[in-house]
Parts: sequence; structure tokens; C-alpha cells
Amino acid sequence: MDGAVSSEEMVIKNEDNTLIEVDETKSDGKSKSKNETKSKSKNTEIVDAVKFGQSNVDIYDDIYVVFVEPESSGNVGFIARAMANFGLKNLVLINPLKIEKEAYYYSMHAKDIVKNAEIYGSLDEFLTFKRIDFSIGSTGKPGGSYNLSRIAINPKELTEIIDFNNKIAIIFGREGNGLNNNEIERCDVIVSIPTNEIYPVMNVSHAVAIILYELFKDQNKFSGVGLTEATVIERQHLVSDLEEIIKNLNLPKHKQKTNLKTFKNIVNRAFITGREAHTLKGLFRKIKIKLLKKT
Repeated sequence: MDGAVSSEEMVIKNEDNTLIEVDETKSDGKSKSKNETKSKSKNTEIVDAVKFGQSNVDIYDDIYVVFVEPESSGNVGFIARAMANFGLKNLVLINPLKIEKEAYYYSMHAKDIVKNAEIYGSLDEFLTFKRIDFSIGSTGKPGGSYNLSRIAINPKELTEIIDFNNKIAIIFGREGNGLNNNEIERCDVIVSIPTNEIYPVMNVSHAVAIILYELFKDQNKFSGVGLTEATVIERQHLVSDLEEIIKNLNLPKHKQKTNLKTFKNIVNRAFITGREAHTLKGLFRKIKIKLLKKT
């Protein structure tokens, strides 16, 4: 996206499944279609660089991450990578500059997301064509009580109101200026990430990662491979071992009781693995041997 090409051939598909070539020419640094009426029709679908057809239907299939007028191919790649981290695959680019190779480079193992990105001329065109049920706008500059359109919630609050049964668009604005007022007005809710007021505006790809993490952190769990929780008996043995150690320290009775109760609380509250329990048991055994030698 370091520069836009002067002309570009696109192929579009009408509702009757016929293909039409549209010549796009450069105007004021942005590409505009000669046949604007056809390209903006909601019965029109760009199919040249855009590949459609997801295989598995799940809650992620109807969630779209929308990047309005991206200026940096690098950010397109970083956003695709963040999407892949959280299981999303539907990237939408609104009136982008030419996508350069760095988008694929920075996307790492999410190259297919960049390759299959859907492209639209305007946000309105996308929202109408896809029949989005719930649109979420993002901003680094939330408004106060008198700026009703920019009253924002934080990502955690968003998780409390979002319904994944809907067709959802999460919309991110331009690197420099974000979403404009008209685009903000089209959104059902505005989300903003609380940041330090000295430098409140985040890089767009970082904002994407944070919001997606908050939305999907309960959907994605650690694999747990190799993590086996200690059994009740293993935890009881640890407490018993420490009790023997405490008895050999000549502490007052009330301190023995307090120390033992504290350790028991910690062990029972913590997620302690079987391996950790055996390691502690080995340590306690060595401590007991040292103490017995002194007596």
C-alpha cells in the first residue's frame, strides 16, 4: 500500500451469474469504478481477488473484521494474523489501496485470510450486501455525554451484550483518522480500549488483537496437554508432610495451626499439577531428613 496503481482490472458477478469487467482508474489517490452504479449494487459481488465459500459452519462464519480504507499493507497482514489467532477468517477491506506483498509476509500463517479478503467500495455497500445484523465500530477517541454517536463501551462490556447468533461486523478505521462521523453513525455500538490519556490511540492491528482476545478468550482454551491436576490424595500428602516439618520446628501450638492452615488454603486454591506435587513432596522429604539429623 505504498502506492496505488493507476488502473486495475476487476471482474464482478451479477445476480444472474454473468461476469462483467470493470476498469478501475486512479482518481485523487483512490480507485473509483467507471461503472460505479454496477459496482455498488447490492446484487454485485467482486470475485477476482476474492475467493468465497467457507467449508465449516460455526460461530466464526458470520463474524467479519472490517478495515476501512487501509493505507498500509503491513497492517492488513498483522490484522489477518490476529484474526487467525482467534479463529476468524472473514476479512473485509473497504476501498483499500493496492495490497502489496508485505501483507502476505506479515500475515505469516494467515496468508489465506489476506488472499480471500472481500473488497467493497464503501462501508454502506458492505453492510447492505452482507445484511449485517450487528455492527461494532471502534474508536480511539470516545466522546462524552454530548457526543452521542461516540459514547463508547470497553471490550469487556462488549462481551456482555454481543449475540454470536447474529451476523456481526467489527469495524476498524483508517490508520490516521479512524472512522468518520458518518461511519460511526452506521454502527450499532462503539467500542474503545481504555489507554493512557497521554497517548490514547493504538495501532489498528494491536486494537484488533485486544478486542478479539476479549471477545473470544472463553472460546479458546489451553490444550492442557501434559497438565494433569494433582489428586486429592497427592494434596493431602503434601499437607501431611508439611505438618511433620512444622512439628519439628518447635513452634508454639497456635503458630503451627496457623501455618498449616495457610499452606492447606494455598494448595487447595491453586491449580497444582501432579508433577508439581511430587516435586514439593521430594523437597519436603529432604527437609524432614535434615531436621531429623539435628534432633
